[in-house]
Amino acid sequence: MGDELDRNSAILSINAGAGGTESCDWVGMILRMYTRFAENHKYNVKTIDILPGEEAGIKNVMILIEGEYAYGYLKAERGVHRLVRISPFDANKRRHTSFASVDVIPEVEEDTDIKLEEKDLRIEVYRSKGAGGQSVNTTDSAVRITHIPTNLVAQCQNERSQYQNKQTALKILKARIYELEREKKEKEMLKQYAGEKKKIEWGSQIRSYVLHPYNMVKDHRTDYETGDTSKVLDGGIDEFIEAYLKSQLGKRG
Repeated sequence: MGDELDRNSAILSINAGAGGTESCDWVGMILRMYTRFAENHKYNVKTIDILPGEEAGIKNVMILIEGEYAYGYLKAERGVHRLVRISPFDANKRRHTSFASVDVIPEVEEDTDIKLEEKDLRIEVYRSKGAGGQSVNTTDSAVRITHIPTNLVAQCQNERSQYQNKQTALKILKARIYELEREKKEKEMLKQYAGEKKKIEWGSQIRSYVLHPYNMVKDHRTDYETGDTSKVLDGGIDEFIEAYLKSQLGKRG
């Protein structure tokens, strides 16, 4: 926890990968896992943007996890997560493999040195695509902002007004630009933000969650594993995070 931004809150995004409806359902499960983790650590969780799946689950979601050292812990979760289970969507009860990617960046302070020039921004407004009911905006209040020089994108649709959505999107955009610049300087994780991210599919996962034919969650970076899959999916990922942080400490040493 020695990095300058480890104490900050975390902006966490989850995206469905190969697997269709299965992967969208898996994103929902991962969202629940991190929400429970946050609750266990007395962190506050705020949904910034969410896009439901066409049939079930969630295609992608972004949340803000507010609390001291949230980023320091959750940066260990960045990567592809793989699920193996009997599909609840398959009438023949066959085993399916699903993938989802998790990305984590630190929330940066408002007084950061990052300056956004208006000429470098493409701002689009659109109608919220919520799950339905009272949560859906009836006006074009959702905001998507593209930083043209870096092609980084940030969007928000869950605030009450277009102005609030714009301010939140700008904050996320600043965080992404800050992280990109920091990683360029450090040259440690350049591939993750320079268009060379691993595909969200077989062979690129950092962790596997197997629910059939046996129960096991294994982190492929540290080889830490447990058979208590229910605990893990209910937010009990502390041991995995600690194992990863210790492995990074060993590399630095």
